[in-house]
Amino acid sequence: MHKPIVIALFNQAGGVGKTTLTQNLGYHLSQKKYRVLLVDLDPQASLTSFMGLEPSDLPTTIYHSLVREEPLRDTEVSPPIYNQYPNLDLVPANLLLANAEQQLIFTPLREYRLKNVLEPLFNKYDYILLDCPPSLGMLSLIALVASRYVLVPIQTQFKATVGTDSLLSTVHKTKKQINPELEILGFIPTQFSKINKTEQRVLELLHEQLSVLLPYFLPS
Repeated sequence: MHKPIVIALFNQAGGVGKTTLTQNLGYHLSQKKYRVLLVDLDPQASLTSFMGLEPSDLPTTIYHSLVREEPLRDTEVSPPIYNQYPNLDLVPANLLLANAEQQLIFTPLREYRLKNVLEPLFNKYDYILLDCPPSLGMLSLIALVASRYVLVPIQTQFKATVGTDSLLSTVHKTKKQINPELEILGFIPTQFSKINKTEQRVLELLHEQLSVLLPYFLPS
């Protein structure tokens, strides 16, 4: 069976550019003729909005697959996969997804729910990109369990140097206990300004802290 590359764009901090990076990476991959599926796992549904949909108008979303185990389909049968651009599809979200973590607490094998939802679609896509919520909760966990790689957007601010420990710990525990194939693909600094000396210094600190452990993509 063809197996796509599944990447979770993950950082427990908000406002670091996860959604923008997810959309841009998906678009550029689709322009290279790869078949790409974007999955919005954030109840704020920014990716859904960025892709031209109104979250509050959607009768079905990823929530219905995760909680009610309804299969994803590329038809108008719920819950749908939206074909927004050539080679670029979207599974949307809305605020209803905020209820999923509570509703999945007592679900057997809940950690594998997203992986099980995505597997029937593997033959259709080359890449599946998961836009994670800004938290270390259940929605992020099921994304890490479903993924082969983690890509971490990180702001060039001093608070980012503190939050990386918990992020790395979460990924390590998931890899050790549930998903042994999981690897961090790299860190990508976001919202960086070359003329800001503070951000330049933070970029240097992040590079010192992370480059010995993992790939680290410096802004040009």
